[in-house]
Amino acid sequence: MSASPGFDPIPAGIVCVPDYEQPARERMGENAWAYVGGGAGDELTQRENRAAFERLRLNSRVLVPMGGAHTRLRLLGQDFEHPVMVAPTAFHRLLHQDGEVATMLGASATRSGMVVSAQASLPLEAVAAQARQAPWFQLYVQPDRDFTLALARRAEAAGYAALVVTVDAPVSLRNREQRAGFQLPPGVEAVNLRGARPPVPVAGESDIFGAVARAASWDDIAALRGATRLPVLLKGIMTSGDAARAVAAGVDGIVVSNHGGRVLDTQPATIEVLPAIAREVAGRVPVLLDGGIRRGTDVLKALALGAKAVLVGRPVLHGLTVAGAMGVAHVLKLLRTELEVAMVQTGCPTLEAIGEEVIWRRG
Repeated sequence: MSASPGFDPIPAGIVCVPDYEQPARERMGENAWAYVGGGAGDELTQRENRAAFERLRLNSRVLVPMGGAHTRLRLLGQDFEHPVMVAPTAFHRLLHQDGEVATMLGASATRSGMVVSAQASLPLEAVAAQARQAPWFQLYVQPDRDFTLALARRAEAAGYAALVVTVDAPVSLRNREQRAGFQLPPGVEAVNLRGARPPVPVAGESDIFGAVARAASWDDIAALRGATRLPVLLKGIMTSGDAARAVAAGVDGIVVSNHGGRVLDTQPATIEVLPAIAREVAGRVPVLLDGGIRRGTDVLKALALGAKAVLVGRPVLHGLTVAGAMGVAHVLKLLRTELEVAMVQTGCPTLEAIGEEVIWRRG
C-alpha cells in the first residue's frame, strides 16, 4: 500500500458517473474488466437494471417552497447525510493498490454509508478504521457455520453497525469471466475468509448441487439473528413472498437486489420488483435497493417507489480504478448533487416528500 492512499487526479472531462466507465475499463485491462463488468449468462438482467430506470419518467412540480431542504435520513439507528451508500463488492485491490481503504476514505469524505464485503482484499478492521461513520459488514454464510459466526463477531468488535447477509449467490456462472479466463493476480485474495473450513465451494459445471449442499437456509438466518446484537439485513430479495418470510424471520432490513445481474440471468430489474416488495413490507423494516443506479434521478425514482436508500456498486469501482479515493468521492458527490437537483425539480424538499406522484404515468 502507498503511504498516502487514494490521491489520484480525476481526469478532465468527467462530469457524470457514466463518464467513468470507459477510462475505468482502459485502466483495468480485460481480466479485471471481465470480473467487474460481467454478468450471468447473456447479461440480460444486468442490462435490464439500467433499461428499467431509463423507461421511468418523472413529473416536474413548480413553485414548491424549498427552504430548509435536505437529504438527511435515519436508518437502523444511524443518521446519514444522504441515501446513497456503497454496495458490498469484492477485491478492491484488484483495481487500486489501496483497495478498500481508498474506497472507505472516499465514502467518508462524502459522508456516505458503506457496506464492506466479506470478500474484501484488506482486513475488515483496517477498513473500518478509516470510517467517519460506522460501516456495515456483508456476510456470506460459509459452509463452516462456526467460521461465519466468528466473522460476525469480528465485525462487531471492529465497530461495524449492521450485518448485510447476501442470500442470492450460492452459485453462479458468468460466461464473460469464463471466456476471459479470469484469475485474481498474486497478492489479491479474500483475506477475511482465510481459515474457512472447508473453503468456499466453487461449482464445476457437473457439480452444481454438490457446491450448494451446505448453502444458507432460513434456519441459518434465524441462528444468526439470535447470535448477534447487530441489525441483520438480507440482500438479494426479489419477491414479495421472500420479503414476507424475511420480515417474519425477524430481520431488520431488506435489500432488493439481483446481484447486479451476476447470479441469475433473465430476472427482472430491481426497480421493477421494488414497489410490490415495499407494499408487502409496509414499512415494518426499511427496504433498500441495489442495481442499476447511475444517476441522481435513479436514486429519486427508487425512493419514490419505496426504497429508503440505495446501494451503488460498479460505479464506485469505476471511480476507484480511475482515481482512488478521490474517484470514489467524486462518484458519490455526483450522485448526491444530481439527486438534489432532481428533488428541486420535482418539488421535494426532503426525502420524506418523495412519493409515487413524482413518477409520470401515461394517462
